[in-house]
Amino acid sequence: MTDLNQETLDAWDTNAAFWNERMGEGNDFVNVLQWPAIERLLPIRSGERVLDIATGNGLMARRLGRLGAVVTAFDFAPQMIEQARQRTRAEDGEIAYFTLDATDEKALVALGEASFDAALSNMALFDMAEVDPLFRALYRLLKPGGHFVFTLMHPCFNNPFSSHIAEQEDRDGELVTTYSVKVWGYMTPAQRRGLALRGQPKAQIYFHRPLQAILGSGLIAGFVIDGLEERPFPPDHPQGKYPLSWGPNYSEIPPILVVRMRR
Repeated sequence: MTDLNQETLDAWDTNAAFWNERMGEGNDFVNVLQWPAIERLLPIRSGERVLDIATGNGLMARRLGRLGAVVTAFDFAPQMIEQARQRTRAEDGEIAYFTLDATDEKALVALGEASFDAALSNMALFDMAEVDPLFRALYRLLKPGGHFVFTLMHPCFNNPFSSHIAEQEDRDGELVTTYSVKVWGYMTPAQRRGLALRGQPKAQIYFHRPLQAILGSGLIAGFVIDGLEERPFPPDHPQGKYPLSWGPNYSEIPPILVVRMRR
């Protein structure tokens, strides 16, 4: 395991209980931006086998299970898996939780070649020190025609090298505030430490990759892209207490990208 991978593991083990308490069964990012797109791009038929990659506290695994999927869910942080197991109830369906490193290609393939109908990774690829091993393994794990859907912070607008800006001007006697995003880094893959949630105990590493890198990993592995959504908050969504946080003030700028790839 690389030093960066080990640091990431240590951070998520440290943050697991805090993350589970704050995230619970989902927040606005999950319910407004992520889940509606996931449902459209990854429709579930009862009995389908679905792999939930970097499951965290099992939030998406439980939603998939309630739709009738037979879910194999894993995370490389043991404390996250413990939180997921504690939250899971019988009504959440058939879910098997494992501790597994998504950068370990050999361990992933051992889950069973051509044994999954679909796979999901929700807001996790930017937490991984490497993604090529995962894409290569997924091509072998999925059945022919199987889909891999992933969500991530939009690399163009919501990356570690960006900031939110509010500017006020007098337009013909009316004071108008314009909200924008300033980006000073994009093309070069890089790492930067940050907070996924305000107040979390330990910063984790964000692994930034431009679109050509993250999508290229899937294309090189043999996948084709057959679905994509960029997800902003709608203009009528309530603004939280922080005006520079993602919300309706940034309704023209998507913080989330959702991609579907097909084997």
